[in-house]
Amino acid sequence: MDPPEVSRDLCRKAGYTFTFLSDPNAEVIRRYDLLHVGGGTDGHDIARPAEFLVDSARVVRWVNFTEDFRVRARGDEMLVAAKSLR
Repeated sequence: MDPPEVSRDLCRKAGYTFTFLSDPNAEVIRRYDLLHVGGGTDGHDIARPAEFLVDSARVVRWVNFTEDFRVRARGDEMLVAAKSLR
């Protein structure tokens, strides 16, 4: 939900080389039912954490949703999920 300039600054500071998408109007966030109303530390709406594994045919093969913005799937969890899809 961050504005594009915030995402751009984060990427530059962190040295990320992949594309960050920005959804300040929460259009995609709502489409995927990821809006956490009032979930931010200051009561602002935020996106729920979610990880998706998508295959080469663009089919979502694995999803991890959490209710807490501080919780994310661990790398080893995602690797296990990816290997199970082979």
